Amino acid sequence: MSSIVALPPPAALTLGERLRGLTALAAARVILTATNARPGPLRRALTPYAVARPAGRAQAERAFTVITILHPRCGGDTGCLLRSIAVAMFCRTAGTWPTWRSGVRYPPLHSHAWIEVDGRPVGEPAHLIATYTPTITITAHSTTTTGGASRHDR
Repeated sequence: MSSIVALPPPAALTLGERLRGLTALAAARVILTATNARPGPLRRALTPYAVARPAGRAQAERAFTVITILHPRCGGDTGCLLRSIAVAMFCRTAGTWPTWRSGVRYPPLHSHAWIEVDGRPVGEPAHLIATYTPTITITAHSTTTTGGASRHDR
């Protein structure tokens, strides 16, 4: 699940951003290990974290920058799954959640994971992401709806 993504320019990180970023990376690794990166378990593991306000573009872009600075492999061509989960978890530490997606394209068969805000990818070229067909989408949502039912399958 990867594509080439350019590393962001160097940026200074606050101590809080470093701590939140390292925590988000650790959480992403735990989730990937626990689910064996399989789609069903991954969806079930991430959905509870999406009970939050939608992330804003500036916040998601900063999260992307922090994660790729702390773990350069996440900015390369082999770390999209770890990167996308870590960026989403970083946003979650502030009480928000971006849209998290994974998808495939063919030919050749290739999978990828990314985050979006307002329908536009964060940190990746929109024209590249447009070539993928989303297979999993996890959007921010609240726990209450009409009748008090939970919405966990968005």
